Amino acid sequence: MTAPHAFTGAPARTSPQAAAPRGFSLFKPMNPPITDWRGLRVWLVGASSGIGEATASALHALGAQVLVSARSKEALERFVLNHPAAQAWPLDVTDAAAVSATARDILAQGPLDLVVYCAGHYREMRATEMDMADLKRHMDINYLGALHVLDGVVPAMSARGRGHISLISSVAGFRGLPKSLAYGPTKAALTNLAENLYLDLQPLGVGVSVVHPGFVQTPLTAQNDFTMPALITPPQAAQAMIGDWARGVFEVHYPKRFTRWMKLMRLLPYRVYFPAVRRATGL
Repeated sequence: MTAPHAFTGAPARTSPQAAAPRGFSLFKPMNPPITDWRGLRVWLVGASSGIGEATASALHALGAQVLVSARSKEALERFVLNHPAAQAWPLDVTDAAAVSATARDILAQGPLDLVVYCAGHYREMRATEMDMADLKRHMDINYLGALHVLDGVVPAMSARGRGHISLISSVAGFRGLPKSLAYGPTKAALTNLAENLYLDLQPLGVGVSVVHPGFVQTPLTAQNDFTMPALITPPQAAQAMIGDWARGVFEVHYPKRFTRWMKLMRLLPYRVYFPAVRRATGL
């Protein structure tokens, strides 16, 4: 069982937004828009660096009560030092029992208004150089870890009929890509998971969104040995997500000058797609 680094003791103020929209509409938000973050309790899992850390920092600046989790206790303590009233909950998402205990302790302090799953693992891999241990590690962190967190928070959020769950997937999950044998399938699974969560939870009043980043300057993408098109910074990624949560969308994707092309590629027939991606990547 873990303990928070800091706790204000103030009760969480629930979102002022209306209940989740029901029924079909081309114009209504798919989720309750979140426009006022003051007092909202936000748990970001995988917040020691990159997108998770930047999003936690941005939401803290907007007045949210931020709880950050990651394996690195030192990184979380640095975050709390720079963000007064934030809480650090060190956590390994592959440890189901630890995730369950942490979720239980966090919920004992008050309800959660947003849960963001940012934890991720990436190593390039091709079928000619398969590494079974690393394949499993991708699955354990990128997908099963999300299930552990969901198992800990969904019952309370659905019973309350409020809150929002956001899963950080990737455009790498849209279709097969070179060197993405381990990473891509886990992100495809995460996207499918978010779609199923939306179908089940949106009628209960719980918002769900999936995030499809393009290339973001993080410790994971620092491994890439090629020029990454439309590369953006983590703070830019955080602002894109916050902006789309305010619009109540289901799918968040950025930067759009890149992700729109990836979405178009997803529509190509295989006979066209495979040669096109080989030409584009040179692989």
